[in-house]
Amino acid sequence: MRVSVIGAGNVGATAADVMAAKSICNEVVLLDIKDGYAEGKALDIMQTSTTRGFDTIVSGTTGDYSKTKDSDVVVITSGMPRKPGMSRSELIGINAKIVQSVTSSILEYSKNPVIVVVSNPMDTMTYLTIKTCGLDKKRIIGMGGALDSSRFKTYISKALKKPANDIHGMVIGGHGDKTMIPLSRFASYNGLPISNFLKSGEIEDVVSSTMVGGATLTKLLGTSAWYAPGAAISFLVESILNDSKRIIPCSVYLDGEYGQSDLCIGVPCIIGKNGVEEILDLKLNDDEKLKFKNSADSVREMNESLGQNL
Repeated sequence: MRVSVIGAGNVGATAADVMAAKSICNEVVLLDIKDGYAEGKALDIMQTSTTRGFDTIVSGTTGDYSKTKDSDVVVITSGMPRKPGMSRSELIGINAKIVQSVTSSILEYSKNPVIVVVSNPMDTMTYLTIKTCGLDKKRIIGMGGALDSSRFKTYISKALKKPANDIHGMVIGGHGDKTMIPLSRFASYNGLPISNFLKSGEIEDVVSSTMVGGATLTKLLGTSAWYAPGAAISFLVESILNDSKRIIPCSVYLDGEYGQSDLCIGVPCIIGKNGVEEILDLKLNDDEKLKFKNSADSVREMNESLGQNL
């Protein structure tokens, strides 16, 4: 099984490193436009194989998409961050062209891969990819909900002072500080609602911390995070390649689900070998429904900036 990661920056390289270390696939191909960059990252990862005990082959290439031939999964992390003075529509226009170019190049050599979109703004880039690539929409997945949910569970774990792997929780809605919806009502510790252990104010603090999770790290690091995003990509890819049928919140195309159509936004999905195997229908209460509608409206507004790229 081959996984190609387009973009060998911090997030893409970390995803490749985690996938190799966990032996999720036989081969990981890193591709970047910066001369020698992907090759260097790949070689560095390979030089850990004997000390970490994995046999996955990691290779790098500068812009040669033929090296990604017959990929089972392709992860797109390419794109540029928003710069000072740059409008949202300008950023979307630039990244839309990058993502379209990457997708077109991928499909020259891999006819039916599952594509995992990480490039920002992620919900909008996922929508663009579905609208322009010609693949079954179930094979295009935006990663954001997996990352946001991992952050949510971490903050719950810290508040409870309990093991993170005993915590269950999910975040739906758009992948953004103002659009994500941590579902505290569904969150649990070993099957018991977290409301059994935390006061309402403590739960509100967990939700607030989750919603600014990415911004908090950017403030601390001076750049975007990469360990958690890379691990979230690996987690999602593993469910696809192993046909694990895990429930993972992802940005996917809705066609009537949750009262929304012609939109990509985070909802709980069963993820397997075909990508999105099923979209699960959570019975949201009135407050959650309103938050989801508001989130969807914000994502739609962002999509409008795609303009002629569609």
